[in-house]
Amino acid sequence: MRMKEDYMKNGQLKPGYNVQISTNNQYIVNYSHHPNPTDYNTFPSHMEQFSKLYNHLPPAVVADAGYGSEENYALMEKFGVDAYLKYNYFDKEQHKDKSKIIIDLYYNAEQDCYYCQMGQKMRYIGTREKKSDNGFVQKYKNYQAIRCEGCPLRGGCNQQMENRKLSVNLSLKDYKSKATELLKSEKGLYYRSKRGVDVEPVFGNIKYNKGFRRFLLKGIDRTEIETGLLALAHNLAKRAK
Repeated sequence: MRMKEDYMKNGQLKPGYNVQISTNNQYIVNYSHHPNPTDYNTFPSHMEQFSKLYNHLPPAVVADAGYGSEENYALMEKFGVDAYLKYNYFDKEQHKDKSKIIIDLYYNAEQDCYYCQMGQKMRYIGTREKKSDNGFVQKYKNYQAIRCEGCPLRGGCNQQMENRKLSVNLSLKDYKSKATELLKSEKGLYYRSKRGVDVEPVFGNIKYNKGFRRFLLKGIDRTEIETGLLALAHNLAKRAK
């Protein structure tokens, strides 16, 4: 797996796995291994495994900003699960300096165009598709300003030689709006406050109290056995108390 720990920030391929766990009241209820460092790509298969284990999905799923992607929102919507998944800029949006807010460009749905801060029309110029590692297809609509030359805001708005371009994923934008509503609700505030004290202490217990920081075996099948034994020991010890 390509690790992120290289101090030169160029990444290195090393033997290892991205270990995912699901918890409920600090009990490990699901675990999975992935050769992918990005958490959001591990979510679909992790939830699929949960479904196979229990023949159902939980009514709600809570996760940090590493899991908030269009693919994951769409998956939870498909199965009727409330997705309390933060997207990458959620926390920054809640704590940002109001004087540094970047105003969202105005969108005219009838004409399918955006308007920049100077009121210039940005016309639709086409659509592109992007496929995730899991095969999920995202659609982006592209827009471009008509004339940026001579604009007094160009230095802070557009650093390119050509007229400013804008790429928008309208579906993801809609999912983020729904996620924000859920996360800021009374139930969302409760889940967000509980997440950190539910799953993080489990990792802390395994890594620091139990001293487990490296797999002893090789291969995903064998290392999953190790994680299974750790999960079993953790749950039994917690139950005994």
